[in-house]
Amino acid sequence: MPAADIEQRLASANQQHLLKWWGELTEEQQATFQNQLESIDFELISRLLDKGAGEDEEPLSEKAQRATPPRNLVRLADLENNFDLAVEADKKGRELLAAGKVGVVLVAGGQGTRLGFDQPKGMYPIGPVTDRTLFQIMFEQVQARSRQAGKPIPYLIMTSDATDAETRSYLHSQDYFGLDEKDVLFFKQGTMPAVDDQTGKLLLAEKGALSVTPDGHGGMLGALLKAELFEELEKRGIEYLYYHQVDNPTATIADPLFLGLHALRESELSTKVIAKVDAAEKTGVVVDVDGETQIIEYSDMPTEVSEKLNDDGSLTHWAGNTAIHAFDVAFLKRIAESADGLPFHVAHKKVAYLGENGELVSPSEPNAYKFERFIFDALPMAKNALVLEADRMKEFNPVKNADGNDSPQTCKAALTIIAMDWLTTAGAEIASDTTIEISPLFAVEPADLDGKIEPGTRYSGEVILK
Repeated sequence: MPAADIEQRLASANQQHLLKWWGELTEEQQATFQNQLESIDFELISRLLDKGAGEDEEPLSEKAQRATPPRNLVRLADLENNFDLAVEADKKGRELLAAGKVGVVLVAGGQGTRLGFDQPKGMYPIGPVTDRTLFQIMFEQVQARSRQAGKPIPYLIMTSDATDAETRSYLHSQDYFGLDEKDVLFFKQGTMPAVDDQTGKLLLAEKGALSVTPDGHGGMLGALLKAELFEELEKRGIEYLYYHQVDNPTATIADPLFLGLHALRESELSTKVIAKVDAAEKTGVVVDVDGETQIIEYSDMPTEVSEKLNDDGSLTHWAGNTAIHAFDVAFLKRIAESADGLPFHVAHKKVAYLGENGELVSPSEPNAYKFERFIFDALPMAKNALVLEADRMKEFNPVKNADGNDSPQTCKAALTIIAMDWLTTAGAEIASDTTIEISPLFAVEPADLDGKIEPGTRYSGEVILK
């Protein structure tokens, strides 16, 4: 039998059913299962079920009725009309990078399932001409920024149970695409058990394993704490973190202007947004509610609120979430170490589970609660939360769907358009049939092409600059 304290904890939590098949497990399986059971906070699970997963008493749909556009906002037009601000912010960001005060966090816990790809999504080939993967494009951006700054930029890679081993193996086999191994810091997001929606019982995935799911990108804080990476960042003098997700290869990683604005405005958490294409676009919206900046998911936005228009006919709630953020490390650590931390959200989902007779049951309707945290829930907790508008075409081209919008096809097209824009600005001529790919190691921003491209140079066919 398992350790007496585990039996007692399960009995106190009314979860004794989890040991039903204990006697059929090998000693190794028993040890693994016991470790998993010891990691579960049964009191937390009970509180989440009792309190609706820690949600505010007021539904978000009601909060949305009071939403206004974010007040601490810098739009693209503001930067175009205030050249001095843009220059000052860019200069400040480059100073932070050159001082070695910036790290980058990549959220890479997802599989490429929706793309018909059975590996970590970061391994998906997305180069318009080459087979460069999402990982390669992003790692090369970090390397290029490090060279530019003259200081190494630590790259923190958040994996999940599903992607950790394969991601580590792949990146090691590729020599981390030029980054020093000591500057690639892996950490794994946590998990939460799935709970039966009728009985409150934890579900089993197999006889010696709970059914668990990742605890959301907001689980990053606890994962950083557990991996002792806050101490590592402090030791390295890292004060700021740029955060991005693995599905968007056109994100401007460690963007100096963004980092500079974040520091100049003394913001603890800044976020980039893009103008929504229309009210129905399925993206979270950055708003202010009762003086606090926050993100309301599209599913919580009543139609009459999402379709609200300004006097000029433009959308009132236009600021779509890109999942690109800048954080003060001290702010993140403060939340991670607090008793409350980020709130949990509940999702009612279909979860396969082990039935009474040991058979795997695949329900046709939602049968369980999953619990997750969202990193953007830190926005209302931040001092001077800053919202910066980004150019959608240049910075937000995620790979989410196998076809249609936000697909590999649209992302590759965007990468080519961006490259063509940089080259024509540098004086090159480009034929209409051209597909172009620029490695970040050749140019990580348009200014890097100065002196590399002879004005009048003509490109056609498939072109790779590396």
